[in-house]
Amino acid sequence: MNKITRLFDFPYYQLEKFNLEKAFTTKYNGEWQSISSKEYVEKINAVSRGLLRLGVKPNDKIAVISSTNRTEWNILDIGVLQTGAQNVPIYPTICAEDYEYILNHSESIYCFVSDKEVLEKLNAIKENTKLKGIYTFDDISGENNWKAILKLGEDDSNQNEVESRKTSVKEEDLATLIYTSGTTGKPKGVMLSHSNLVSNVLDSEKRVPFSKGKSKALSFLPVCHVFERMILYLYQYCGVEIYFAESIEKMSDNLKEVKPTVMTAVPRLYEKVYDKIIAKGADLSGIKKLLFFWAVNLGLKFEPYGKNGWWYETQLKLARKLIFSKWQEGLGGNLELMVSGSAALQQRLTRVFAAAGLPIMEGYGLTETSPVISVNDMRNGGFKVGTVGRIIDNVEIKIAEDGEILCKGPNVMMGYYKDPEKTAEVMTDNYFHTGDIGEIDSDGFLKITDRKKEMFKTSGGKYVAPALLENQFKQSRFIEQIMVIGEGEKMPAALVQLNFEFVKEWAKRHDIDYQSNEKIITNSNLIERIQEEIDDANSNFGKWEQIKMFEITPDIWSIDAGHLTPTMKMRRKVIKEIYSNLIEKIYRN
Repeated sequence: MNKITRLFDFPYYQLEKFNLEKAFTTKYNGEWQSISSKEYVEKINAVSRGLLRLGVKPNDKIAVISSTNRTEWNILDIGVLQTGAQNVPIYPTICAEDYEYILNHSESIYCFVSDKEVLEKLNAIKENTKLKGIYTFDDISGENNWKAILKLGEDDSNQNEVESRKTSVKEEDLATLIYTSGTTGKPKGVMLSHSNLVSNVLDSEKRVPFSKGKSKALSFLPVCHVFERMILYLYQYCGVEIYFAESIEKMSDNLKEVKPTVMTAVPRLYEKVYDKIIAKGADLSGIKKLLFFWAVNLGLKFEPYGKNGWWYETQLKLARKLIFSKWQEGLGGNLELMVSGSAALQQRLTRVFAAAGLPIMEGYGLTETSPVISVNDMRNGGFKVGTVGRIIDNVEIKIAEDGEILCKGPNVMMGYYKDPEKTAEVMTDNYFHTGDIGEIDSDGFLKITDRKKEMFKTSGGKYVAPALLENQFKQSRFIEQIMVIGEGEKMPAALVQLNFEFVKEWAKRHDIDYQSNEKIITNSNLIERIQEEIDDANSNFGKWEQIKMFEITPDIWSIDAGHLTPTMKMRRKVIKEIYSNLIEKIYRN
């Protein structure tokens, strides 16, 4: 096959080079069902033929909302792209109003949904959209099933029209609209071309040590997220068998059933795996428990390429044999590589899993960069703890004067859909402004050091906008200042400075002895009352951004003490340093 230039070239490349018996595997009614590379291509073409008979034209938008990753998603994706139309994936968990906004903004004419729950949410707003039809992946009584499209495409007499459409699609043409988080306003539609994604697949492939035609992957990150979607194209290109996990809850079972060699995840999932392992270790007793935590503590000091010396490596070899080999068994027994993206990975996880022979290769990127900008690679000295790896080929990074990371390359988006103004805000001479602050070290490794804006991601990959939350919480008379934290952590939390004058009055009314600020913040009645205030404010926000824990600081935040700027804005880094012990208490105890 000639050079791959468009996304729908990947399945044909796989068929020619690898011809897998199990290209995609999904579990239906408790049973794993596979399709081969050949069946994949046949179904893709049937979908394309069916869509043409529905009247789908080039540049029409077809939306997909799926609660789980599944074989159907991938068949539909390529089937849509072959017609010259575009795929608009939508996060299933967003609210119905956001469904409505995205469907209308994208002008989607058909929508494919996975299940009844998504369908009900869609039905609530479909009358306000331009949708001509809705199709379901699951069999739902009284609804159009996606198999109707396959049936419509059984007759191959219009295959020549499909071929004609494919030929007319150029690499620079729009392939998909991916709507980013709307935490700070309405979601923005990121326009990615075939070339954006294809180039990112081909340039990322050099960093991933697959055994082509032999590797096996377990996929569970939402495919509506560009990270997992690009990875799925990469798997197809490398002849990797793809298995779709049933759910996060069944991950452990699926790992043992599938026995994958590779998986991708966000840091939050690796944290859950780690926490589960540590909890099991804590249940041990005697010498077994001592050995377990000896191995963990050894792992937390890990440095790659034998930098810790021969004695450390000798101990590590023993730890792998006695303890870490059981971790590998718990994850299926064949896992060679884990990839992490979407949010910052804690260094303790990078170290301990690498020590266990289960290296997590952290990468960095954004939806707007298709997404990979850099990624670690165990080979050729390409792995450094605390960094997001070296920049991939054909991508250029420049650090601006203010430290912001600027990115240029074939992976940079076409722009934001119908929004040239917002596009212009983030582009300077073909360089995309990432909003992240970083540095490139002397070995060429990229390190993310801060966020230009205050918005951050939890380890689950969810965006949190602290200012929005803080403004809500400060409506409480009990709260003078509050700083939301949680960058790279499993959940948002907060440091709270009380309005001590109001608290004195409240204490007097409730016959509580107010001896000092330091004493009152430990009062159980007061802590319960602050929790009520937090719970009340939390009700205004999505579950992922709600404050789960808080700590009250004993002193008043001031300009003189360094907490605040002369204009009374919080110095976030300074506050974090001052109360590092409280942050440690929240997240580590």
